[in-house]
Amino acid sequence: MKTKTNLKKGLSLVAVSVAMVFLWVAFSGAVVECPDDIMIENEGWPKNKYEAAPLSHKKHTTEYKVQCADCHHVYKDGKNVWTEGQPVQKCSECHNVYKLGKDLREASEEEKTLSLYKAYHDNCKGCHKREQKGPIKCAECHAKIPTEKK
Repeated sequence: MKTKTNLKKGLSLVAVSVAMVFLWVAFSGAVVECPDDIMIENEGWPKNKYEAAPLSHKKHTTEYKVQCADCHHVYKDGKNVWTEGQPVQKCSECHNVYKLGKDLREASEEEKTLSLYKAYHDNCKGCHKREQKGPIKCAECHAKIPTEKK
């Protein structure tokens, strides 16, 4: 009787182990490859003063351990429902308000939420300030555009 019980426990353990291996293989195949380095473009502003900002995606995810959902999001009912492996949209697909300066300060709350400028700066600079590392001044991220290129 004891042998049958031990055999059942052993088979159950093997079955659970095999299931875990299959799940690991299934989910490890779902990992999305992303570029090591990206440029955060200044799209949408009529008069650019600064070049696009380079971002080391690899450094942020591996060295700094930034989680994907810390930057990537899809909000439903105030909650980020985006999960790793889902498609990543360009920020400007949703953040499509291009107001700056006084226009942005006087914008509605919805426009401020959808501001591309605020999305980038609140997310990037906000994290750098919280972590007390990383650039927070314009020229620390963006090269100034020479006058003849403007």
